[in-house]
Amino acid sequence: MFPAVLAVTQSAVSASVIASESVAIPLAFELLAVVVAAATGALTARENKLDLVGAIGLAVLVSLGGGLIRDVILQEGNVYILRQPLALPVAIATAAAVFTFPVMVEKPDRLVAILDIFSVGLFAVMGADKTMLYGYPAITCVMMGFFTAVGGGLLRDVCLARVPYIFQRSNLYAIAAIAGALTYIVLVQCLDIWNIAAAVISVAVTMAVRWWSIRYNIMSPTEVDLHKLPEPVKKVARPVVRPVRKAAQHVSAKTSQAAEQARLRKIERQHKRDRQRETHRHRR
Repeated sequence: MFPAVLAVTQSAVSASVIASESVAIPLAFELLAVVVAAATGALTARENKLDLVGAIGLAVLVSLGGGLIRDVILQEGNVYILRQPLALPVAIATAAAVFTFPVMVEKPDRLVAILDIFSVGLFAVMGADKTMLYGYPAITCVMMGFFTAVGGGLLRDVCLARVPYIFQRSNLYAIAAIAGALTYIVLVQCLDIWNIAAAVISVAVTMAVRWWSIRYNIMSPTEVDLHKLPEPVKKVARPVVRPVRKAAQHVSAKTSQAAEQARLRKIERQHKRDRQRETHRHRR
């Protein structure tokens, strides 16, 4: 019994130490991000003619679903939606208020759009920071920051049975979240910048990328065909594309060869078993 108690105690202590080392995001900013995300979820529910329960459900998914996806995948430390006692009540209250009085957020739509991308940047930083503190590689930290930022919207669209917004051609939204998480990891791990300053810069980068894409109508690409590019661009791209194409062809050939060899071995084993059964039948 004592080893089990000791293990639980050590786990709790290590979790508290890691939590103390995470980015100290002010509670007001955290709740502001939850409120904005919950408001967008409630507005989406109204647009799709859902009832109050549906509005609350979508609001909770949008505002807290990304962090829940992150915590379920990581299985490290506390679950944010359970650890922060104000998160769930604030999301529910926001959903009820917006569902009942939608004019509160329908009029200042520009402000809501700014706060929305601010919450995306903040969630990306929080997700990347929590993953980094548990010693995961940089690419995993960026991925978890991405899931934290846009996972709620992904769950919302899945519940509404439509193609998730982050997968559609649009102004840079998911890419902005990736840029924010990547910026935070680079600033903290490579440049050793104070994590609070890195968080502020990363949120600013997320908002700047999003604003830049809207200002100049930069859209995420849906199709890339190098044959349709201008000739000067082709000349620049060829030295990069050719080695990649040769490597892909080499890998494809190796894969096909291995698959063919596996198929022949399977046929040979089948023939061998057939011969053994035939020999056994003759002996009888």
